[in-house]
Amino acid sequence: MAKPVRFHTARRRRAFSAKGYGIRPARFRRRRKTWREVWRTVRPWVFGIALLAIAALHQLAGFFEPPRFLQSAPQSMGGVFTRCGPGRGALCVVDGDTFKRGPDTYRVTGIDTAELKAACPAEALQAEASTRALQDWLNRGPFQVTTRIDEPADRYGRTLAIVKRVGEGGREDRLADHMIREGGARSYSGGFRATWC
Repeated sequence: MAKPVRFHTARRRRAFSAKGYGIRPARFRRRRKTWREVWRTVRPWVFGIALLAIAALHQLAGFFEPPRFLQSAPQSMGGVFTRCGPGRGALCVVDGDTFKRGPDTYRVTGIDTAELKAACPAEALQAEASTRALQDWLNRGPFQVTTRIDEPADRYGRTLAIVKRVGEGGREDRLADHMIREGGARSYSGGFRATWC
């Protein structure tokens, strides 16, 4: 039985390894990727996420109030608003978040209200209360309607509008805030809507 080799000095150990005895396999470090190689790998993911974000913002942007430089010039409106129906006037209220002025239909941004075509009695009661609250606010006096400069519309063709009344000292009375506070509306930024029943 061969005796194990003993090394007394580092020099002998190196000499023994150089002759081919007990040589360990070489270890290679993995080369670090350059920034260009990393970018080439992640580029499709970055572009995909960016496209999804742009699509979501374009779809939902009408439900958010844009910065002032992206808003159209304020359009002044006023008059006596009735409930919409056959033979009604040019100014009328459809439901708690929609009103008409002549051929134009406006959807108030930032809120969601119960539908008059209700799925349950609770929704029908809430829809009626919201519609009355909207009609009362519109009939208090002149107000301003602004839209985004690209004039987005929802899937029903309604113009998405920011509605407010500017008082003394520039104080703003926003219709969306009033409806959330007193009209039973919910804050809404697009997408899924919870049930009212």
